[in-house]
Amino acid sequence: MLDKLRNLCRSLRRSYRRSREDFFLKRIDPQRAPTHVAIIMDGNGRWAAKRGLPRLAGHRAGANAIREVVRTAPEIGIKCLTLYTFSKENWQRPREEIDGLIGLFEETLQKEMNELHKNNVKISVIGHLHEFRESTQRCFKEAMELTKNNKGLILNVALNYGGRTEIMDAVRQIAKAVKDGNMDPYSIMEETISDHLYTADIPDPELLIRTSGELRVSNFLLWQIAYTELWVTPILWPDFTRKDFLQAIYEFQKRKRRFGGLETD
Repeated sequence: MLDKLRNLCRSLRRSYRRSREDFFLKRIDPQRAPTHVAIIMDGNGRWAAKRGLPRLAGHRAGANAIREVVRTAPEIGIKCLTLYTFSKENWQRPREEIDGLIGLFEETLQKEMNELHKNNVKISVIGHLHEFRESTQRCFKEAMELTKNNKGLILNVALNYGGRTEIMDAVRQIAKAVKDGNMDPYSIMEETISDHLYTADIPDPELLIRTSGELRVSNFLLWQIAYTELWVTPILWPDFTRKDFLQAIYEFQKRKRRFGGLETD
């Protein structure tokens, strides 16, 4: 009897979740979906702590949320997805957690690579990939090589990434061009800096999603998010579902965007 009751509760939860998904999906206009969505995937450690589990269990659970978002994005018209996967500051975490995370990156990518390729996803990495161990570099380089000609969703993995470091790298490139006589310093415009960022080939994100309720951007895409819409949810990343993602897009489409006085529907 107890098992039947549990099964009934699960069934009711699934039905409710699907009805909420349908509610948002029917109201999203793919023609007005943000071209580029960036996500700060926060809360894995707290999710694990609430359950008395090691932090790595939270990161592993978070991989399932990534899978849902990546599958949903092209369905609703999103062209590019940038995921804040590992920051420059994350090296300050305990060695055991870092090693577990890096192993999880390799494991997940190897497991998902063929499906991503089959679904026409193009994998890209922004950040200092060269500072990871050789096996991690090889894993991501193989994924990028395999998917480089795909024309579907661009999946940007922000790995060993820092917004200030990105801007510093761009400034160094521009300074060298000026020093070498290949650029007039008075010709430097905003577009010049944008063209030297890791994201030079893609538009700035129109929507930034942050989970776990924290109200900060955490050194993520500092130049690119100057006019990005923010959507913050208290939901911890491993609990972030397809329904939550659809809700964020729906809420984005309801906003009137302003760019220094101009307004768009």
